[in-house]
Amino acid sequence: MNIPLMDIQRQNRQLKKRLHEAVQRVLESGTFISGEENRLLEAKMKRYTGAKHAIGVNSGTDALILSLRACGIGRGDEVITTPYTFYATVEAILQVGALPVFVDIHDRTYNIDVEQLQLALSEKTKAVIPVHLFGLPANLQEIRAFADRHNLVVIQDACQAAGAAYHGQPIEAWGDLICLSFYPTKNLGACGDGGMILTNNDEYANRLRRLQTHGTYKKYHHAEVGYNSRLDELQAAILSVKIDYLPQWNQQRQKNAKQYNHAFKDLPIGLPVMPDDRDHVCHLYVLKTEKAPELMNYLQEHGVGSGIYYPLPLHRQIALKNKYKSLDLARAESAAGKTVAIPVYPELTEDEKAFVIEKVKTFFTQEGRR
Repeated sequence: MNIPLMDIQRQNRQLKKRLHEAVQRVLESGTFISGEENRLLEAKMKRYTGAKHAIGVNSGTDALILSLRACGIGRGDEVITTPYTFYATVEAILQVGALPVFVDIHDRTYNIDVEQLQLALSEKTKAVIPVHLFGLPANLQEIRAFADRHNLVVIQDACQAAGAAYHGQPIEAWGDLICLSFYPTKNLGACGDGGMILTNNDEYANRLRRLQTHGTYKKYHHAEVGYNSRLDELQAAILSVKIDYLPQWNQQRQKNAKQYNHAFKDLPIGLPVMPDDRDHVCHLYVLKTEKAPELMNYLQEHGVGSGIYYPLPLHRQIALKNKYKSLDLARAESAAGKTVAIPVYPELTEDEKAFVIEKVKTFFTQEGRR
């Protein structure tokens, strides 16, 4: 059996008719930038999340950069974030000239440890960027309270968490700006790059729309130096189809994750936590084990895809040498290289899940005998 870690084509094949119709509609319209498809997607996203504004951009990375710029964050400012995530989170901070300040992660959720936020605070701190890693919302209530006490902006990196909720509310209710990625492998994935920023703040929304189009406030009139960062019409049309299925896809991911958790509960490994007060959308299903490389090799030999997320925390990246401030990051160091993702996408069959479960169990049974 061959079960890849992610299989985008299964989803696209199931939606083939609707996707082809959407693409054909754009081709026949002759409008490929900033047209009706973007307006339709933004309207659907606002209804789905409850956000007042939705601004399509060309990637999740640009969503983060433009959000920081919209808040006026730049050279000399500090932004608190996590060292255990994809590089784009901290890259965006550096792109606007600010300094990332890393605090350690919680040892079970892998999200930012809210108890360390106060230790990272300085007179230069302007924002907090929590990352909803693997689809699990960070502790937004405590983060929001901390930010409000110190007049900080909360920019949520929700690039792995489209459709997630916290305390019964969409995560959009808890932050000033919410950044989404539509990279093809995401829960809501385009057929290319794409991203979006959600906000309830009119001022931020107006500036974001200027920034995404060269600082333009009307055609050929520019108020500031901006970017060329627009979500193209083809991607918007594809996403407008897929967003209709996002709730059921996320529910199936959760069902798959719970099935794995039950099957693996007696194994000597760390399992994903799924708190009752958070709607974990299970972008990735990640096991923690000291035998990560061996497990990956064993799964590969038996046709099961896997991947390590993440092998090197951000404060150890060559590109960040002498470009950050940090506290003790022992838990991020401990997690690095030990977190193995296995297939969890909604199109998995029962036979495939049973096969994955069998192979994971067999590996640890064999390891126990050695």
